[in-house]
Amino acid sequence: MNTFITGTDTEIGKTFATALLTCALRAAGNPTIALKPFCCGPRDDVEILAAASDHTLSLDETNPVWLHTPAAPLAAAAAEKRTLSLEPLRHWFHSLSSKHPSLLVEGAGGWLVPVTETKTLADLAALLALPVIVVVPNRLGCLNHTLLTLESIKARGLHCPGIILNHPSPPEGEAARTNAAILSRHTRILLEISHRQKSLPPSALAAFDF
Repeated sequence: MNTFITGTDTEIGKTFATALLTCALRAAGNPTIALKPFCCGPRDDVEILAAASDHTLSLDETNPVWLHTPAAPLAAAAAEKRTLSLEPLRHWFHSLSSKHPSLLVEGAGGWLVPVTETKTLADLAALLALPVIVVVPNRLGCLNHTLLTLESIKARGLHCPGIILNHPSPPEGEAARTNAAILSRHTRILLEISHRQKSLPPSALAAFDF
C-alpha cells in the first residue's frame, strides 16, 4: 500500500497518524515504511517516523530534503539559499518502492504548501501518482478546510480513499461532537484517533485495503 498522507493544515497530527498507522501495519505483518520527503525545522517528526518503521531506513533515506528553517519549503529554501525541485524526489521514491512494497509518504504542512515558485506538495503527490489520505483535526473550521482539500485532490485527478479524523481529548464544543457525522456524508472516515492513543486495533486496518 503506497499512499500520500496530507493534512488540512500544519500541526494537526499528520506525523502522529502516520506513525500509528505504520506501527499497526507492521505489527500485522506488512513491512510498511513511513517517509517524509520535506522536513522544515527540527527533525523530530522524521525520527518518529523512522522509529515507527523500526529504523529500516536511515534518517536521510527517510527524509531526503531537510531544511533547517521552520517555514514552508519555498520560504525555507529561500532563507537557506537553496533551490528545490520535485524531480529528484520522483527518483528517490521509485528507488525505494522497488525494494519496499508499502510506503506511507507524509507531506509537510497542508495540501497546497508551496515547494517552488510553481509547485506545491499536491504536485508531488501527483508526480508520484499516489492515493491521498487527509488527516483532519476534529475542531471548529475543519469542515471547510476538509471539503476544500478534497475538492482540490479530485480536481488533480487523484484518488482520496478517505480521511483520518484526529480527535482532541476531550471533545471541544458542538463542532467536535458533530463534525464526523457531517464529514461522513462527503467522504469515508477511514479512522478516528485521539492524541492519547498509543496503538491501533487490528480491526482498524480493514479500512486501508486499497
